[in-house]
Amino acid sequence: MEFCLHAWGANSYGQLGQGHVEDRAAPQSSDTAALHSRTARAVIGGGGHTVLLTENGEVLVCGNNHRGQLGLGHTANVLTFHLCSSLSQRVKSVACGWDFTLLLSVCGEVLACGSNSFGQLGVGETPSHSANLLRVKGLKEPVLSVAAGLRHSLAVTGSARVYQWGTGLFRQAKRALSPQSVPPHLNSKVPTQVPGLDHETPHTVTAGSAHCVCLTVEGDLFAWGSNKFGQLTPGEPFQCCPTRLDRSLLDGDKVMLVWSGWTHVVAQTEGGRVFTWGRDDYGQLGQTAATDHTGQKPERRSAGASVSRPAEVKLLCGATQIACGSEHNLAIVGGRLLSWGWNEHGMCGDGTEVDVPQPRLVPSLRPLLVGCGAGHSVAVCATKTKEEEEESDLRL
Repeated sequence: MEFCLHAWGANSYGQLGQGHVEDRAAPQSSDTAALHSRTARAVIGGGGHTVLLTENGEVLVCGNNHRGQLGLGHTANVLTFHLCSSLSQRVKSVACGWDFTLLLSVCGEVLACGSNSFGQLGVGETPSHSANLLRVKGLKEPVLSVAAGLRHSLAVTGSARVYQWGTGLFRQAKRALSPQSVPPHLNSKVPTQVPGLDHETPHTVTAGSAHCVCLTVEGDLFAWGSNKFGQLTPGEPFQCCPTRLDRSLLDGDKVMLVWSGWTHVVAQTEGGRVFTWGRDDYGQLGQTAATDHTGQKPERRSAGASVSRPAEVKLLCGATQIACGSEHNLAIVGGRLLSWGWNEHGMCGDGTEVDVPQPRLVPSLRPLLVGCGAGHSVAVCATKTKEEEEESDLRL
């Protein structure tokens, strides 16, 4: 099977990998010359950069590089995908923050590049940024999962410990907890163990702009950080330590997968059902009907609108992949690509810049992999055969 790469949405830094800096409101082919015969395994986006991870553990990058977040040894933006040739290890997963990148190697080491203004690289106060990959030495044992928020990072190690670094949550924590002191894991520029999970078996972490989520082997979710939009479900506006999500909010189901946008959370249960909660003023939860009983499109919800109790999005049941951008999402369901949420830069791929309140088909693509940046979308697709092209022409 032959593959192609399509991207759309914000493109101010060339993050679509198409050799230009113009936004695209519908999927357009990206330059895949650097892939050669490599096969993509995952695609991940940051604030303005994109990372392709190949099946053999190589990394290709493009987009914003002003803080060195592409790991290429320089800080010039890159408009088409380039191989990160400095890597001496195979990579098994990647996490992108706003302007930094974390690479998890097959041997469990974490490598970081980009901005370190908030200690998000996990290497201490200095340097302020790095265009070269730095090993996060504070993680003394193999790592299983990494996550990157706006200005903070998370990792799960083989001994079932969760570590956090980066001070992106510090100001909110200080306001919420005053006059009490802020716990070390919310104010550290090197990996610091997150308390409250000693009797759990963490498996995966994900992060929003100012919150953290951990999924355990047992299928429970724990969350901490900002709860301004109900992204931690009902509770205090800020939670400094992990709090277990009541499974009754998910009809008692075990969680198998979890993703996070900047201010919303998406979880898939053992039965394939998909639940969303958190901020919803752009339709990022996908819970809003496309039209009301009069047939009219609903108005955008008020700024700050949120849903603190998870609700099922039935259109997403059985999704084989989901990706969250800052406030938009992609999913593969039944071999079809769906998108919903914030659409100011065309990242929902429907040719408009009107927000999409419910999962909607992105036509003409055969998606195999999907990924989101803050305001852009990427899909690795199967190329149509000549017979399929001719069949499509006949239907037109």
